[in-house]
Amino acid sequence: MPYSFRIRLIPLLVTIVLCVLGLSLGQWQSRRALEKDEIASAMRQRGQMPPLESTEIVASSKDIVYRKLVLSGSFVREWVLYLDNRPLHGVAGFYVLMPFKIQGSAQHVMVVRGWQPRNPANRLQMSALTTPEGIIKLEGVARHGVDRVMQLGQPEAISPGVIVQNLVVADAAKQTGLRMFDFVLEQTSDSSDGLQRDWPMPSAGADKHRAYAFQWYALSLMAVIFFVVTGFRRGKNR
Repeated sequence: MPYSFRIRLIPLLVTIVLCVLGLSLGQWQSRRALEKDEIASAMRQRGQMPPLESTEIVASSKDIVYRKLVLSGSFVREWVLYLDNRPLHGVAGFYVLMPFKIQGSAQHVMVVRGWQPRNPANRLQMSALTTPEGIIKLEGVARHGVDRVMQLGQPEAISPGVIVQNLVVADAAKQTGLRMFDFVLEQTSDSSDGLQRDWPMPSAGADKHRAYAFQWYALSLMAVIFFVVTGFRRGKNR
């Protein structure tokens, strides 16, 4: 018996939409995996380089992301900021940020000092923060910025002690009036301040993105197979 194939408009359009959606999202996830691989490679290479000192940062801030830094200077104690929605090991909490003035310079670096838990009774009540006084040596790793989270409502204006959900260094520099480099420093040295510094790796998750890409490509393939099979069935019934 000869095979016949019957095409109907609506199933065809649905199949096309699913294929385009699956391929687009699969390619996006593949690009994300490639970005994570490139970050991991850069972190390995730059992590083996000797730490940069304050004078080298002042001279040039280019190509220092993922480099270890050892800075001399002092915290701008009145400009503490809190990033909300930053859980650690399943516990709700905040990232504590504070500008750090480079010794002998008017330049500042926004330092992500560490993590502290949220007060379960009153999320607006912060624990007492211990901040070193005077000139200190601060160690950390340079990052492009702090990972963004979903913004709920309009961004808060930056002011001392404010809780914000995301932070752009350029906006912080404008609103604080401080000259800042366009990167942040994740502090790794201990300041006896009670903050935790178990920083997530920005290169983690490449395999997860590849798995998501496979699922989206599989969706496209299944849509095509379903359309072909049902087309032959419609032709046979006809």
